Amino acid sequence: MIQVFKIGGHLLDEEAAMKRFCEVFAAVPGSKILVHGGGALASKLQERMGETPQMINGRRVTDESSLNIVTMVYAGWCNKRLVSLLQAMGCNAIGLSGCDGSLITASKREPLDGVDFGFVGDVTPHSVNTAFLRSLLDDGLVPVLSPINHDGKGKLLNTNADTVAASVASALGASLTLVFEKEGVLDASGRVIPLIDEASFHQLKADGTVSGGMLPKLGNAFEALRSGTSAVRICGESLSGGTLCHLSI
Repeated sequence: MIQVFKIGGHLLDEEAAMKRFCEVFAAVPGSKILVHGGGALASKLQERMGETPQMINGRRVTDESSLNIVTMVYAGWCNKRLVSLLQAMGCNAIGLSGCDGSLITASKREPLDGVDFGFVGDVTPHSVNTAFLRSLLDDGLVPVLSPINHDGKGKLLNTNADTVAASVASALGASLTLVFEKEGVLDASGRVIPLIDEASFHQLKADGTVSGGMLPKLGNAFEALRSGTSAVRICGESLSGGTLCHLSI
């Protein structure tokens, strides 16, 4: 069974946390793929350059200047830093973006409800070059994927990393583990919710328990389950814990 992991949030922003995760990930047996974001770092760089990041329902609006920044951060520093750490831990990682080997071809998002997201690319399981991915896995490599994709016509596009991870997992019939700084989706008391189905997701969204960037994360996860992903869980950097958050449909 292929396992797809997605890392984001402050685990990429904090060097010690990134190293701890890489140590655990490197020890995971079998075929595996790592998808990463880097939004917090990209936003910080934007602010240092005098720009204000624009987010709508947890998704980044990407104009041409923002595209340049997220490409530098995602496909550059974040990707190569993760690969270098994994290589040092004996994990034969290879860093890629969607345009490498035409791994993921995206379509530019059309304006939605009057909002133009700019150079944002939508992907589906059909967008993924599974033959290329399987050949890398068969060669004993561990793909580390940034969420920078292309339209096949020479244009780079920025895709939400949760969407990339969900599409890759669905295309391969793999399991999907979403990893971030918390131990899972937390209720109002700060405890991990062990099981979330679509009905409870809508309730959690309505009462504000789930908001911001968690909305696309869970939305993509449920779509992944409907599209062929074998299982989805959300957890912290240790990939384990007393209570894990699992999703079901």
